Amino acid sequence: MALQHASSGQAITLVKSAEDLSQFASIALVKTEQLELMRMVIPKGKVLPSHQVKGEVTLQCLQGELAITAHGRTTLLRAGEMLYLAACTPHMVQAEQDTLALKTILLRD
Repeated sequence: MALQHASSGQAITLVKSAEDLSQFASIALVKTEQLELMRMVIPKGKVLPSHQVKGEVTLQCLQGELAITAHGRTTLLRAGEMLYLAACTPHMVQAEQDTLALKTILLRD
């Protein structure tokens, strides 16, 4: 069964009341030739090892707190904050608290 992505004009629920954020889950909400939006639940202590993507990335913290290591430094990202990374920037993500985040990737050919 193919993953159902949101269509143009469709509302997407990002924050669900009383949601359990203690289990890792990542789902692509929208994927086109040029854009990918991912809703990520990252439990406290979970580390996403260093990786990079070909396109520009934004990571928006909706709930919780993330430590993002890139450019030789670690930045704490709290609820309501967003981080931008240039294309091909290696980065590591660690959840300091149970966290809900929105990741946006601008895809390149």
